[in-house]
Amino acid sequence: MSETTIVVDGLRKRFGSAQALDGMSFGVRAGQITGFIGPNGAGKSTTMRVILGLDRPDAGTALVGGRPYRALRRPLCHLGPLLDAAALQPSRSARNHLLWIARSQGLGAARVDEVLEQAGLRQVARRAAGGFSLGMRQRLGIAAALLGDPPTLMLDEPFNGMDPEGIIWMRGFLRSLAGQGRAVLVSSHLMSELQDCANQVVIVGRGRVIADMAVAELLRSASGGRVTVRTGGSGAADVLRAAGGTVTDAGHDTVTVSGLASDRVIAALSARAVPFSEVAVHRASLEDAYLELTREAVEFRASETAR
Repeated sequence: MSETTIVVDGLRKRFGSAQALDGMSFGVRAGQITGFIGPNGAGKSTTMRVILGLDRPDAGTALVGGRPYRALRRPLCHLGPLLDAAALQPSRSARNHLLWIARSQGLGAARVDEVLEQAGLRQVARRAAGGFSLGMRQRLGIAAALLGDPPTLMLDEPFNGMDPEGIIWMRGFLRSLAGQGRAVLVSSHLMSELQDCANQVVIVGRGRVIADMAVAELLRSASGGRVTVRTGGSGAADVLRAAGGTVTDAGHDTVTVSGLASDRVIAALSARAVPFSEVAVHRASLEDAYLELTREAVEFRASETAR
């Protein structure tokens, strides 16, 4: 079993009357990309701040490699964070921004040039960072997180501001980091990107963990063994119910069946000569699973437009 590099155990944190964290617990393993997702106000940012020692919990612990982040000597060599890509001195060049951080960790200019190359910023290294687009600032934040060559990275919304080429680059880059054996914790609202690259997902709501499982397992569970059948004939629903399926009319000559595998659906319809044009296994997306699991955990919901 791969090493757990971040362990969050029973975190509780209250800000005034608001309970930000209510027993938050999960682990992040080496060699995996772990998606960290939840509605606004779910406690993601507070959890990451507690991990970094920027906020103190009322109860519980958050350890990096078995120790509090505050207790680590040269902490960027243990965990590289990206929490706010805008946190920089705008008049300072990208290279000087990284040099300033590197010196605080006892790192030299050679390492700065290495991470600039890794993040695709070598050509703009001497430009003032204040003139960077949000996507370029994200790359600079990634470079800063990599300075100490840490075994663990924690990235908050790294896809924000990225153009399509940048998103493709980021997705591949995260995979390469996990492939090197690093643990990568990624908080993001872009479900499609996490579905394409994450191994594990931690879904949170109202300050606690709702689900913590492999992405593939979550999608299988959310799919629910449902089969969609498109048929131009009548009687399909009755035939499938008689075969033991639970059938829902989806409209437009389509029914959804649960409780029957696709081959049994085909066999039942064929045996009764009921015509059909399509039988498809329903495959839920990460967004589908997320919306279902967090339905009761959304604190800030817009009212529906009157119809």
